[in-house]
Parts: sequence; structure tokens; C-alpha cells
Amino acid sequence: MNGAESLVRTLVGGGVNVCFANPGTSEMHFVAALDRVDGMRCVLGLFEGVVTGAADGYYRMSDNPAATLLHLGPGLANGLANIHNANKAASGMVNIIGDHATYHRQYDAPLTSDIEGLARPSSHWVKTSPDAMGIAADGAAAIAAARTPPGQIASLILPADTAWNDGSGPAAVPPAEKPAAPSREAVAEAAKALRSGEPCLILVTGRAVRADGLELAGKIAQKCGARIMAQGSNARTQRGRGRVSVERIPYVVDQALKVLDGLKHVVLVGAKMPVAFFAYPNKPSRLTPEGCEGHVLARPEEDQIQALEWLCDEVGARATPAPVVNDAKPAPATGAITSEALGASIGALLPDNAIVADEAVTTGRGFFAPTKSAAPHDWMSNMGGSIGLGMPLATGAAVACPDRRVVSLQADGSAMYTVQALWTQAREGLDITTVLFSNRTYQILKGELANVGAGNPGRKALDMLDLGRPDIDWVGVARGLGVPGARVTTMEEFNRRFADAVASPGPFLVEVVL
Repeated sequence: MNGAESLVRTLVGGGVNVCFANPGTSEMHFVAALDRVDGMRCVLGLFEGVVTGAADGYYRMSDNPAATLLHLGPGLANGLANIHNANKAASGMVNIIGDHATYHRQYDAPLTSDIEGLARPSSHWVKTSPDAMGIAADGAAAIAAARTPPGQIASLILPADTAWNDGSGPAAVPPAEKPAAPSREAVAEAAKALRSGEPCLILVTGRAVRADGLELAGKIAQKCGARIMAQGSNARTQRGRGRVSVERIPYVVDQALKVLDGLKHVVLVGAKMPVAFFAYPNKPSRLTPEGCEGHVLARPEEDQIQALEWLCDEVGARATPAPVVNDAKPAPATGAITSEALGASIGALLPDNAIVADEAVTTGRGFFAPTKSAAPHDWMSNMGGSIGLGMPLATGAAVACPDRRVVSLQADGSAMYTVQALWTQAREGLDITTVLFSNRTYQILKGELANVGAGNPGRKALDMLDLGRPDIDWVGVARGLGVPGARVTTMEEFNRRFADAVASPGPFLVEVVL
């Protein structure tokens, strides 16, 4: 058994049974080993950003890391933007990165690069395996690192001779670590803030925005007269009818300042004190008012559910009814297409137990409120801000949950970064409905141009924000990548096409002309 097969058997034996891959010459022995080992599903992506973004979506929906297979330093570099996003989302991931044979590096061949140097800024664990006999043990260590709470990026570099020389056979993977216990002192401090009678916000993210965490936080907020909100972006929020609804910190600074005005205390559950996404002239970076105090109930690596349970007991909220949403679904909108109308129709037509991958950016900023009374669903956001995540994220989620419909809410500008994900969706027959918002512009940047005080833009500046000349034919692009689609220009057309798509197997793209 060579090193590559030893590594693949270690991955499968350790419960890592999906590999999103874009291989090259250095990884051919790993590719060959995949044929000899049962239990590993291999999913090809035509660009490394699709591969790493899909691994992020897979982890968010399975709570288990996938492997990626990347080709040397340039392949890793192509995938780094979505590794950054996964890092911010605390998604576990095992990157297998091929390298030249150990004896070949000295010759500085064209693809030679400092792979460790590229991997380290966005990885929690990095190692280059020195020989084939140790690669299985290194793989086991990488899996353990990826599973370290709340989820980490592990990057294992595999020189070609480490893959083809005789290996040790598979190595045992240690049991996954459990989240650290929260502090009783932190619970007492949070309870004191909640009982102070001063305006208090419970700010949640991570594990705390799943249904059980929100139920506990909702009980505490009801009992203590506090407010509850989530960070602006969250890895996986469970929401819809029968669950506690949570609004998010607004992206726009002025809106956020208004929402948070008057607060004296913020109880942080896996979250940080809210800050602006960017710096703007004459606007604060920190969004809470002067004198507002933060109280860390649970850090990201700590057991947020246990912390909320202890706090619930501390404030006597166990018997308090949770403020779940029981409102009727919104009615599908009709007439002209607007952001508000789209939000209403998506809320009305979203199927039960759907998974939403949200990279709608500007158009979708208002979708959260009208979908709070939709059928129960999971909502995934871009945690790192690097665009091009939405369609890969949806791809990984669909691989993780083949029994659930995935709805990808996708802006046109960011879609062009990783459009190859559509091909993978078609090849794998994934149940993904992509709603592509075609405003033919980087709309968010038009607002940002004004927000940073850059003056009145001229033709050159506006051209940098415009996606016209030529307009992108999204239905044609999707069809060319194997995904059927339709273009809609009215809400009636959207309602019909969207309803048909979410009820039919396989991928489909609805281009919404704005």
C-alpha cells in the first residue's frame, strides 16, 4: 500500500468520506487511490474556489469536514478566497495539497512555490509530510485539527513521492474534541447584566443560531425584557414558522447605529461586539454606543448551548414560553419585480426544510424579514465577505443533504467568480434552485462609492461598476454548463418558475431581470 492509499484509507476510516477535488499531475497517485478505496465520494470542481466553497457548505450542513484536493501552490491560491470565508464561518476542512516530489523541489520547476506560506494565514494547522510512512498519521492529525471546536482549517501538503512510495497503511483518528465548557463566572456576569434593568441585547451566532439555541435565547430575552439579535452574517441560522425569529445587525452603518442606540449591555454568545464591515470617513468602527459593555457568555470554541442552558436556569427562564413565529406565510407578490416583492414570494414558496445559500448581496438584503414565517429552513450567509461563495456553498450543502432542496440566492456580479459550480451541480444531479438576480451591475459598490465620500463618479468610475456591454445571458451560461433555466421579468413569471423548480429534481436557474 503506497502513501496515497494509506492517506485515503485514513480519511475514510476517520469519517471523512467526501472529497471535493481539482487535481493535477502531483496528485495522480491520490486520484488512483480513490479507485481502490470504497467509501469516498469524489466531486469534481472545475475551479478551486468551487472546491473550497463546496467544502464549506458541506461542513455547515453536516458538522463534519470534507477533504479538498488541490494542485500545488497555484491551486491552493485559487481556492484561498473561499478558504478565508470558511475560516470566518468556523467550518472544518481538510485540504490535501499536492507538491513536487521532495527531491524535485531543489530544481525550482515552474510550479514550485511556498505552499506552507500560502496556506498558513487561513489555516489553523499546516504540515508538509516528509515521507510516505508518516502520511497516514499526518492525515489523522489533520482530521483531528479540522474537528477541533468550533471547526478549523487543516492543510496537509502531500509531496508526490510521499504519495507513491510505500506507506504504513491507515492510521487511527482520535475521537473529536468536545466544545470547552463555558465559565460559571461568565454566566453569573451575563445574568447580572440582564437583571440590571438597563437596555440589554443578547447577540448570538454559531451554534446559538440553530433552533435549540434560539429557543433558549428567546426564553431568556422574554424573561428579562432583553432584545435578541444575530450577527450580520451567520454560518447556519435555523428559522421559519415554529421557531424563534432573530433579526441581524444591519450592514449599513447608519442603520446599525440606530438599531443599537441606547444599549448598555451586550451578552455575547459566540459573537463579537458588532463593528462596521468597512471603515467610512466620519463614521465609527464600533457600532455600539459609548459606554456599552460587552459580556462574553460563551466564546466560539465553547459550548454555547450549555452556556444558554445555564443562563436560562440562572435567570429562571426555563418555564418562560419561547417567542416562536406562528404568523401565516406571506402571500406571493404580483406585478413588477422589486426586492420587497421577491422577499414575499420566496417566503411564500420556500419548500419545507429547505436550505438557503444567500449571496444576494444588495437585492437580498431585505429578504430576511419576509421569510421569517416561511416553512422551517436553514439560512447560510457569507461570513468572510469574499464574493463568489454562494453557488459553491449551495453545492456542498446539497451533497451533505441530498434529501433537501437547496435554494441559492445569487447576485450576478459575484456569480461570475465561481460560475463553474453550475457544471458540478449538473454533473452530480444536485437539487439546487439558483435564483440569479440580474441587475447587470456591482450594485453594492455604487452605494459604497458614495459612502466613502469618493465624490461624483465619472464615466471611468461607473464603467468599473457596470456589468453591461455586453449583458450576460445567464440562462445561456447555465445551459452551456448543463443547467436548464428561464428568464423572468414579472412576479407572476417568477412565482411559476420558482415553484416548478423547487418541486422538480435536479438543478435549475431562474434569472430575475431587475
